[in-house]
Formats: sequence, structure tokens, C-alpha cells
Amino acid sequence: MGRYLNPGNEWFRGILRDRHVDKTGLIACVNHTLGGPNKLICVSRPRRFGKSFAAQSLVAYYDHSCDSRELFEGLEVSRDPSFE
Repeated sequence: MGRYLNPGNEWFRGILRDRHVDKTGLIACVNHTLGGPNKLICVSRPRRFGKSFAAQSLVAYYDHSCDSRELFEGLEVSRDPSFE
């Protein structure tokens, strides 16, 4: 079974144009976890605390069908060494 990611970054691009709270530090955490001994990541938050936004930012970051680098420039994840 392969990995499934929704292609594209339009949903995340729309969020950046509207009200946006930078939670892209989660991406840096995922980058440091991938390839290590801890293979599972649990993102648990109460209702209405941005789980869908976090998921869409991960989709936009890891999507290979489009270049999302300019979307993340200036955000928290861009200051992490694992950004590139």
C-alpha cells in the first residue's frame, strides 16, 4: 500500500490570504521525526483548534506536484534547518 496525500496547495494558499495563525512549527517537528526511530506522530487538539489547518499545511509542504516554497517563506518552518 502506498502513501496518500491530497495533491495541490490551493487550500493552504487560501488560508494564507485570510486569517492565519502560524502553526508551521509542526512541520519542523515532523521533519525531525521522519526517518527516526519514532515513526508515529499524533496531533491531538481540542475541537476548533486547527487540526484541519495543520493537516493541510503538511499536505502543501510535502506535495511533489507543485512548488510550495514561496508559501512557506517567512513562516516559522522556514527558519528551521530542515526546511529545504
